[in-house]
Amino acid sequence: MTAGATHETWLALASELDPPTGHHIDGVDEPRGAGVFSVVSPRDGRTLAEVADGGEPEVALAVAAARRAFDTGPWPRMAPAERGRALLRLADLIEEHRDRLALLVSLEMGKPIADAHGIELRAAIGTFRWYGELAGKLTDEAPHVPGDALALVSREPAGVVGAVVPWNFPLTLASWKIAPALAAGCTVVLKPSERSPLSAIELTRLATAAGLPPGVLNVVCGDGPTAGRALGLHPGVDVLAFTGSDTVGREFLRYSADSNLKRVWLELGGKSPNIILPDAPDLEAAAATAAWGIFFNQGEMCTAPSRLLVHRSIAERVTEAVVERARALRVGDPLDPATEMGPLAGESHLGRVLGHIEWGIAQGARLRTGGIRTLDPSGGSFLEPTVFDEVDPRSRLATEEVFGPVLSVFAFDDVDEAVALANASEYGLAAGLWTSDLSTAHRVSRALRAGTVWVNCYEEGDLTVPFGGMKRSGNGRDKSIHALEKYTELKTTWIQL
Repeated sequence: MTAGATHETWLALASELDPPTGHHIDGVDEPRGAGVFSVVSPRDGRTLAEVADGGEPEVALAVAAARRAFDTGPWPRMAPAERGRALLRLADLIEEHRDRLALLVSLEMGKPIADAHGIELRAAIGTFRWYGELAGKLTDEAPHVPGDALALVSREPAGVVGAVVPWNFPLTLASWKIAPALAAGCTVVLKPSERSPLSAIELTRLATAAGLPPGVLNVVCGDGPTAGRALGLHPGVDVLAFTGSDTVGREFLRYSADSNLKRVWLELGGKSPNIILPDAPDLEAAAATAAWGIFFNQGEMCTAPSRLLVHRSIAERVTEAVVERARALRVGDPLDPATEMGPLAGESHLGRVLGHIEWGIAQGARLRTGGIRTLDPSGGSFLEPTVFDEVDPRSRLATEEVFGPVLSVFAFDDVDEAVALANASEYGLAAGLWTSDLSTAHRVSRALRAGTVWVNCYEEGDLTVPFGGMKRSGNGRDKSIHALEKYTELKTTWIQL
């Protein structure tokens, strides 16, 4: 699709869309069967498709296929470079079908089409290419030991991986788990969110078309309490990788304890602070980035900088700038390339976010803008960008993850108070800091309990750097070479000479 694609072009493509609706197991599409669930588009409340509703039987079928592919199939035994070439072919196919995949993402979860096409798909393509190129470049170790022995330390694929991913970045987060697992030689069963299964099914079908052997990448659709639980409890799964809420993350830890003690890697929620000091190199840029960060992807991001901490001497100036940008933001149909913020993921999620807004008002926070539903005639789940200040740091608005376009502003008097406020959270996924002082940048970055700290920017990075959290935000890392640690086992071989 060219950069000049219009709203009408995307609407026309959407009208012709025939999305996939079944599981993809052992290299073939599985019929939908008797059980189905509706995928409803948050842009207008209409049903996009009736999708196969999987449970224990379908999960068992998919895990058995992945188990065969791992235990006796060619994938783990291929030369790593050959696996890498397969991932590169998959990246090429995703690029070739980029328009269709972006459209599916936009329709099923409400992401603006410009972001789905330009950011979501770019990330997915880049991830498969990066790990495809990395696969053949990994080496093992030969430690120095006494001269009458030889020691080898090798990394071996961990086995069958269950990957459970959310709806907010359905292809990006799936690729962050699938690509390194496949590069390591594992096989995968993917369980997408029931809100966004269509793009995941399409991705898995493309993997088969790229030449991945049957059973190497499977997808089972269904809800968390049924399909997700079955995957978490299955003794044939060696590793479980999950991105989502800390409530569900706790369940996966219980499933592991109740089954085969499979390793569970969790990337959970966040309540990320964004600290702006008076010596920020560009206050306008800091305010603009603060607004972009909380309203991008409708605020439906674990890393969203939902707590804006501003020095009292500049608090009103920065808050006004953020409010002005919030009011100017174009909220609308996600299929319109001019839209900057689409609908929230659905009616139930919109209701949850509105509940947080009501709690904020009841607990004394001052509503500066937004806070109400908008674009009702569309039938979609739209919310005005929302900004609060005078927020009590102990309130639910300040401590709980809203997962929506809702910003809380706090004023502080000195750097130590800012750090204390920032760390006064059970989450520790990300943080931002704006300062011109190099010493302050280093000292505060070290003091912040977060897996990623951005200085004079936000949401920057690439595949070379790891991503993950501390505290209730989870464990393990996605992205970078460190992601392979989740999907490999270290083996020591000691040879007496």
